[in-house]
Amino acid sequence: MSPRSSAGFVLVTAAALTAALATPSLAASNTPAQLTQAIASHESHTLHGLAQPGKVNATVSSTNWSGYAATGSTGAYTSVTSSWTQPSVSCSSATTYSSFWVGLDGYSNSALEQTGTEADCIGGKATYGAWWEVLPASESAYSGVTVKGGDKFTATVTYTGSTFTMTLADSTEGWTKTTTHAGSSGFKNASAEVIAEAPEVGGSVASLADFGTVTFTGAKANGSNLDTYSPNEIVMTKSSSSAVRAQPGSISGGSFSDAWKAN
Repeated sequence: MSPRSSAGFVLVTAAALTAALATPSLAASNTPAQLTQAIASHESHTLHGLAQPGKVNATVSSTNWSGYAATGSTGAYTSVTSSWTQPSVSCSSATTYSSFWVGLDGYSNSALEQTGTEADCIGGKATYGAWWEVLPASESAYSGVTVKGGDKFTATVTYTGSTFTMTLADSTEGWTKTTTHAGSSGFKNASAEVIAEAPEVGGSVASLADFGTVTFTGAKANGSNLDTYSPNEIVMTKSSSSAVRAQPGSISGGSFSDAWKAN
């Protein structure tokens, strides 16, 4: 091979190598870290620290839930749905978590069927994901999906008379996931919730990631706006004091915002 041919070969190879390396790097810079099952398997969304659980059409507090819960007798609710824009988080070195979801049960009993998203700070990196859960099992991550801050989501949980169908759709990324399950043992379908949460991680309530404000729209139970059921407003407070961690705004026409206040 002549020196000229050899030089040409090296130039082409270098260009190809540069292009090959640039593409994954660009993709990595545009796609945040994603929830893995290894992380999800340590998370749960059990209600903690609910004060005055017997109240109805009232403002109550919890140490990990913030939002609205419509309550009633056994069998009162067979569907719940809502839409929201996935919050973005800016991370420091602290490890923090936040979740956004809809569910049936869980407010006044140990059953819960739910699906939603999360925005966490893990190892200094923003980590996003989508999941479903049926208590007492831990959260299960949806595989093969990408979640980013700013994505538009709609979540629905429906009881069909024999099974629960949990559906989560990301209209921005163009995917939909559906899971069918027999439900929690002893389920009652006695409540329907739309919630922002500091999930339980490794058996303890996590520090709450600064998600800013999330706005839930189209929040409905049994096909009617959630506010028509005079739901309980749940304010998230610290377990050691009455300091507010997350605060829902007023609900009207099935819409409300929920604001981060402290971790």
